[in-house]
Amino acid sequence: MNTALQVMRKVFFVLQGLGDRTVEGSSRYRARWRITCLCEGLQLRHLRALIASSPQALQSHASAAVSTCLSRACASAGACSALLEAQRGFAVGVFQRTKPHLNIGTIGHVDHGKTTLTAAITKVLADLGQADFKSYAEIDKSPEEQKRGITINATHVEYETGKRHYGHVDCPGHADYVKNMITGAAQMDGAILVVSAYDGPMPQTREHILLSKQVGVPRLVVYLNKMDMVEDQELVELVEMEVRELLSFYDFPGDDTPFVKGSALKALNGDTGEYGIQTIKDLMQACDDFIPEPERKADLPLVIPVESVLSIPGKGTVATGRVEQGTAKMNEAVEIVGGREKPLKAQIAALEMFRKTLDDAQAGDQVGCLLKGIKRDEVKRGMVLGAPGYLKTFKKFEADLYVLKEEEGGRKKPFFSHYRPQAFIRTGDMACTITLPETTEMAMPGDRVTCTVELLHPIALHEGLRFALREGGRTVASGIVTKPVQEK
Repeated sequence: MNTALQVMRKVFFVLQGLGDRTVEGSSRYRARWRITCLCEGLQLRHLRALIASSPQALQSHASAAVSTCLSRACASAGACSALLEAQRGFAVGVFQRTKPHLNIGTIGHVDHGKTTLTAAITKVLADLGQADFKSYAEIDKSPEEQKRGITINATHVEYETGKRHYGHVDCPGHADYVKNMITGAAQMDGAILVVSAYDGPMPQTREHILLSKQVGVPRLVVYLNKMDMVEDQELVELVEMEVRELLSFYDFPGDDTPFVKGSALKALNGDTGEYGIQTIKDLMQACDDFIPEPERKADLPLVIPVESVLSIPGKGTVATGRVEQGTAKMNEAVEIVGGREKPLKAQIAALEMFRKTLDDAQAGDQVGCLLKGIKRDEVKRGMVLGAPGYLKTFKKFEADLYVLKEEEGGRKKPFFSHYRPQAFIRTGDMACTITLPETTEMAMPGDRVTCTVELLHPIALHEGLRFALREGGRTVASGIVTKPVQEK
């Protein structure tokens, strides 16, 4: 206990010398490293005792720097779990808007290196003072993910470049978890498509490109990974040509899309060779240059599709999601709609983004909202937070539908009226029933048809909203809402 308190005193002493702006300035990562050097002797039992006796110490004006440094210092001592216990329930700093914020992410086939690339990006940018390094294990952090060696849930990290602040979603590539990939992709302003140069495009490569188009991702940047495993450069040229054709097939600018060739593993290990660190810098430059800054719908009423929900003991229920439009403010009244006939009224007690507090969350922010007076089981993924009286729920709507061909990953056979696939709308999914017009006997692969979609539960809908239909592990159709139908 004495050791822990001595360490904390040393940390505060150094922080006083560096000034309160340490956490906010461009040199904050160097300052944190200096503080971390003082914490090497900290043990798990010391930290737990400190948390139990002085939790307020972690909420001081210097909490962000202290928390970050303790996290790094305690990792080698096995104290990360205790630190997470300490941090659970409050933010560790204040989010400063100094650069435009964009949401991007890694998509692609399972085992092509998406999570390794995400870790490599944070490693290279951390060395430049523009990120906090997140290891592969920290990104794929659930026991099942670590056991199976695949990503299951979309994971969020943050970093900066010279021009922008990025929120990064590492999406699952495994076919069993495409639902979570759709949720992640629905929040992106652009994406990094990871393709193994050794294996070439695979089934989920094609599917992720298609789903990105369906949920409105405007542009992709391609990272040809595992270049160190390829000896024949002609093979790389063939892979690049095939990926460009795929992009063009799904209406992305295939000929103009930047391709960066490298090895995420080499970059993660600090390799300075041809396929190492420099490829990550080139990739981020390509993202800055090629992915446009989206026009945010800041002047419209608030809409936040709920991605996930968690309960913080002593605090309440937190709903996370990307602000689709409008601005969320502390103490603002909101309604939670979807899944029930009447909206649920709530109040935003606090806002956080990447464990930093916000006075307001703007369109495009990936935010966590602490909801006052709401129980954990009253909010679910797929529901929507919105301004009071703005959102309307519907169980039925008319839509224009494109039925995917077999070569696009769709069905081999047509479907008829009363077809029952799974509908993916915003961050939610549920069973639905498709009814074709009387003049249309069947919908063949490749057809464009009008139809009526009836959902299992009412959800927030509006004209122009995009959605996807899936069945048996494959996407069978993409559509757009043309007219919500109010039930009598």
